[in-house]
Amino acid sequence: MAKRDYYDVLGVQRGASDADIKKAYRKKAMELHPDRNKDNPDSERLFKEINEANDVLKDPEKKAAYDRFGHAAFEGGGPGAGAGGADFASAFSNVFEDFFGDFMGGNQTRSRRAMRGSDLRYNLRVSLETAFSGTEERLSITGSTACERCSGSGSRGGSEPASCPTCNGRGQVRAQQGFFTVERTCPTCHGQGNVISDPCRFCSGSGRQDRERALSVRVPPGVETGTRIRLAGEGEAGLRGGPPGDLYIFIEVADHALFERDGTNLLCRVPVSMITAALGGEIEIPTIDGGKSLVRIPPGTQAGRQLRLRGKGMPGLRDSRRGDLFLDLAVETPVNLTPRQSELLRQFESAGDDNNPDVTGFGRTIRQFWDRVKSG
Repeated sequence: MAKRDYYDVLGVQRGASDADIKKAYRKKAMELHPDRNKDNPDSERLFKEINEANDVLKDPEKKAAYDRFGHAAFEGGGPGAGAGGADFASAFSNVFEDFFGDFMGGNQTRSRRAMRGSDLRYNLRVSLETAFSGTEERLSITGSTACERCSGSGSRGGSEPASCPTCNGRGQVRAQQGFFTVERTCPTCHGQGNVISDPCRFCSGSGRQDRERALSVRVPPGVETGTRIRLAGEGEAGLRGGPPGDLYIFIEVADHALFERDGTNLLCRVPVSMITAALGGEIEIPTIDGGKSLVRIPPGTQAGRQLRLRGKGMPGLRDSRRGDLFLDLAVETPVNLTPRQSELLRQFESAGDDNNPDVTGFGRTIRQFWDRVKSG
């Protein structure tokens, strides 16, 4: 029985584009799949026929040979010999690859990439002053780097890797499991597609060695705890010349003895003597940049009052404008009083209620409450 024209099998015209051929094949495959045509004894034959046609027409070289010589191109050892001999299981495998390859990486074996090195993490603790001004930190990193003796190739003396005999350079091997053909990573070359016949004795063919190295990293002003700095290509070296991973530096800002941070703002608790709070005065406050600010305390300042110094806080990581410094005033009650001091305070307290309006008002409210209870 003469073979049908491959273009007729898929229902496309000669000169059809690759996209048209692929679309027609998918439609036919769904239409003629044996699982959907269990009552049709010819379904398996027709299904194999469309796969045979697709195997030829989707390959540019085979398609060119077919357009020139027809079916004779694949007979008697011609340019495409063997194209028509695909069994049903491999045909089904092709369907699976064509339908799901784009989503599941089915074509990765044709365009393998060298194995990328792992990313590294480094935790860097800095002071609040460093977070304010920024700095250049010198780090010591331990990890794998490209072998200097073989330049990362894994081969001794510059020799070239040989194609893996197990997978013939594909990086994957196929195993038949009933109806399916399953692809797995080659156990010999671990997906590389080649093997080292004469491995470098310094790295045992891996192309990398563990060693300690120093590098500098710029910590920008405004970093906070959790800020991540990425240094591209400073991670682990890739296997056998593969690209290196990245180094991620995670910042932790240490607590400060004076300042508490809230974004770009700073908070400072400032103790104030009772006399200064009552009479007013001036106190000198340090700022995060190492400077000083003279702050005026208004007369009659109460505990818990907050003063604000604009522009004396932290810079933003992506905005150079500085936040504010907030001063929480804590009025301190005198302790360790001498008898004379205690007597003077008693005299002061008995001088009148106008000096402590909150205390006087609170006492008045209590008396009114008790009066309502008694009359109630």
